Amino acid sequence: MKAIIILGDGMADEAVDELGGRTPLQYAHTPCMDKLAALGRNGLLKTIPNGFHPGSEVANIAILGYDLNRVFEGRGVLEAASMGVDLQPGDMAMRCNLVCIDNGLMRSHTSGHISTAEGADIINFLNENLGTEAIRFYPGVSYRHLIVVKGGDKRLICTPPHDVPMHPVSPLMVRPDHPHATKSAELLNNLILHSQEILPNHPVNKLRQSEGKLIANSIWPWSPGYRPDMQSMHQLYGTSSGAVISAVDLIRGIGVYAGLENIPVEGATGLYNTNYEGKAQAAIKALSIYDFIYLHIEAPDEAGHEGNVSLKIQTIEDLDRRLLSPIADAVLNSPTPIALAVLPDHPTPCAIKTHTAQPVPFLIYKPGEQSDDVMQFSEVDAITGSYGIIEGNQFIKYLIN
Repeated sequence: MKAIIILGDGMADEAVDELGGRTPLQYAHTPCMDKLAALGRNGLLKTIPNGFHPGSEVANIAILGYDLNRVFEGRGVLEAASMGVDLQPGDMAMRCNLVCIDNGLMRSHTSGHISTAEGADIINFLNENLGTEAIRFYPGVSYRHLIVVKGGDKRLICTPPHDVPMHPVSPLMVRPDHPHATKSAELLNNLILHSQEILPNHPVNKLRQSEGKLIANSIWPWSPGYRPDMQSMHQLYGTSSGAVISAVDLIRGIGVYAGLENIPVEGATGLYNTNYEGKAQAAIKALSIYDFIYLHIEAPDEAGHEGNVSLKIQTIEDLDRRLLSPIADAVLNSPTPIALAVLPDHPTPCAIKTHTAQPVPFLIYKPGEQSDDVMQFSEVDAITGSYGIIEGNQFIKYLIN
């Protein structure tokens, strides 16, 4: 049986007073999710293993059934794979955000959602001014970039910038988690401070400032690691072929190590204005070619980080109507049996603007399988689902076996 996972990044949330004590997922009009919940079986999935930070890098690897204790090497290495950066032994890769710091506070972890072209200009400038034979910057998408340090020691304590909106940044600088990592921590902190000296006068920032936009006046490196040793989905679970559809380097990088083909979609942005219809059509076409599809939508997570409840509801409704509905029609009418799952990777509550480790709701529809009594897809309704609360590789095994 073929299978497709539709992942609404950060789609889960907490009860919101202005929504009458409902979550955005409960409040949103989601007839397709609710239909699939009623046709399928539901439950809660613990996507953040004990001892791990509730990041998308952790949650998405866990959803695909990997043992985090064995394979996890941070976010940077995954994004390196997506960018085609071939990490060598001893290379430490890290996510490198372009951020806006204002009066010593983390004003924006996205620099006001700086464009990809603007970000590339700044990253190239950083390479010219701060890059060496041992330090290289690589441009990614929007504010999400990469830094590689040859001979770096990954035993560092780093703070994801999206976890600390409007927090003072001085106490959050890189710290060594082992005496041997002191040199690496000092190097990274010097890079941060030097970037703050040279970036405010960059032409991109001057123009953004004149237009009343937030500027990218600092780098923020985090999530260090080395090249991971990951088996493919085929090796682990016998899937004969697979593909990933995402606008985010992190997810595409996971796909590289999982042996999934990347399917680019024009207009896929990782924001609320992403090309939902294009992703849906790409997924439907891919189901005729591949046996396993991982389709990722970043928009709800970004709305959660902004604390924007109405925007989060909009992204959930857009996902349901513009993306899930045509895919569900194709799946339900397919002569070939297709299993379909819908879930978030983690909650991103608007109230706190960052990730939490609470279990997330999921649904699995399989043609011919007995449904449970759940009639609506939400954090609350899923508690009564027939799968109960599961973790580890139970979800992926339920889906593809």
